[in-house]
Amino acid sequence: MGLKADLTAFATEAGFAKLGICRPDAVPQIAERLATFVDAGMHGQMGWMAERMHWRGDPAALWPDARSVVMLAEPYTPDHDPLDVLDRPDRAAISVYAQNRDYHDIVKKRLKRVGRWLIEQVPGAQIKVFVDTAPVMEKPLAEAAGLGWQGKHTNLLGRDLGSWFFLGAIFTTVDLPPDAAEVSHCGSCTACLDICPTDAFPAPYRLDARRCISYLTIEHKGPVDPELRARMGNRIYGCDDCLAVCPWNKFASTARDARYAARDDLLAPPLAELAGLDDAAFRARFSGSPIKRIGRDRFVRNVAYAIGNSGDPALGDVLSPLLDDVDPAVADAARWAILRLKEVQHDP
Repeated sequence: MGLKADLTAFATEAGFAKLGICRPDAVPQIAERLATFVDAGMHGQMGWMAERMHWRGDPAALWPDARSVVMLAEPYTPDHDPLDVLDRPDRAAISVYAQNRDYHDIVKKRLKRVGRWLIEQVPGAQIKVFVDTAPVMEKPLAEAAGLGWQGKHTNLLGRDLGSWFFLGAIFTTVDLPPDAAEVSHCGSCTACLDICPTDAFPAPYRLDARRCISYLTIEHKGPVDPELRARMGNRIYGCDDCLAVCPWNKFASTARDARYAARDDLLAPPLAELAGLDDAAFRARFSGSPIKRIGRDRFVRNVAYAIGNSGDPALGDVLSPLLDDVDPAVADAARWAILRLKEVQHDP
């Protein structure tokens, strides 16, 4: 227990808000849940979820030598209401986590620092660190480690963390005392389900990614279903609605790293400005940002949908150059948006 207490203290000093520990075999239920999700096709185009399912469904199989999984939470709580921008249809709504630096790099460096400390304390110890880039089901593991619970929106939330935090995992050969698993404290609340613009939750604790705006704007390639485009509003990268309305956010931990604070040019950028980005300008603007990962074409496709939903015919002028875009999905989005704006203009 002394080592665990010292590890917790060092992790806090390193910048993490909370630490919990579980066994690699603590989540036997996730294999069946994952199979049900994939078999129903709810993962959409995310083929990587179906690949190596034996590892995703069984963390113990990912690294058989591991004896403990150290789960850590790092807050990125915004200092503004993420829903305010939805009332400004000429502006772009970007998910809070993507309004500055890429969290993968920040969290992974912090995890390695904590892992090195553990190795120094236990000669011969080995570690592997993961931040959302390997076949690791972080949320069920974090629940088993006592950090929080998966809410009805399937995201993790905690009584002392709220909704706004990243997860990191350290698999280690060190046998550490596990924490008690957390249980749900959602009660009868359905705020996260009720606010979803696209009805992406067929039932509490179940998500159909194919209807989720985060999936549609980030993972989905090609044209988006027209019925869903109209519901996307001005959300061009991710969606925070279900996170933002959670009552547990009144206890949210404050973000400790200034690199998570929103950049001025990403807080509510003008859609007209973003529509004109070519590949070079896109890369320059989003250097070091997780947004860069989706590429210019998918990003501008999303911007065109948002302009179509803006209700402002004056924005139609910025779409004209996109009608002949080399990317078919961008050109299709521009045509759809222009027609939608014309319908608004002629609607009595």
